[in-house]
Amino acid sequence: MNHTAEQVANPAAVTAAGLALDHVSLKLGDGDSTVTALDDVSLTVPPGELLAVVGPSGSGKSSLLAVAGALITPGSGQVHVGGVDVIGLSSSRQAALRRERIGFVFQSGNLLPALTAEDQLRFALHVAGVRGAPGREPRDLLDQVGMAHKARRRPHELSGGERQRVGIARALVTSPALLLVDEPTAALDRARSHEVVQLLAAETHEHGVATVMVTHDHDVLDHCDRTVEMEDGRLSL
Repeated sequence: MNHTAEQVANPAAVTAAGLALDHVSLKLGDGDSTVTALDDVSLTVPPGELLAVVGPSGSGKSSLLAVAGALITPGSGQVHVGGVDVIGLSSSRQAALRRERIGFVFQSGNLLPALTAEDQLRFALHVAGVRGAPGREPRDLLDQVGMAHKARRRPHELSGGERQRVGIARALVTSPALLLVDEPTAALDRARSHEVVQLLAAETHEHGVATVMVTHDHDVLDHCDRTVEMEDGRLSL
């Protein structure tokens, strides 16, 4: 029987791990073009930890994020987010889990062009079908990321670093158990890169979110709690 997003496969995992991958493998492609994207990967990221994942292009970092974010179902292994058995969910419940319990931060912020900074967060709440928690309303989060003074600005009126800040606030507004961050400093200069990752670390620790950040930027790793490396679909802890 499939679990719903509210049903927990392992109650202890709720406090033990925001994210738990257990012997996860994933193959992509068909026939001679089949590639092992993830090869027996096991990983635990507890609430309040910022984990950096580094490695060369094609090493499996994006596949790791996709599996953790319930975007791809692995061929074998188990995936738990906040104690919920992701693989045991129907496709509709996986979609609900992504909306309600997983936050995504993309390279460019991936903001909707027509919406103001504040409305980006309100729209995320609407899509998830939830209300902002006390102290984590859109205005509160924009203030925490230093963007309250630009709440009425649209993406084209913001710098790259500012868009990233809004993207982080938007990802946090639904109170996710897991935050997945894809190359957040790729388009930023050195100073802004440190600023954004410092912000991610602060928000991760303050809100008790399990955060996984894929990055090529080794200069920002000192702000992370732990770093792991991927190569050929394998994880070096």
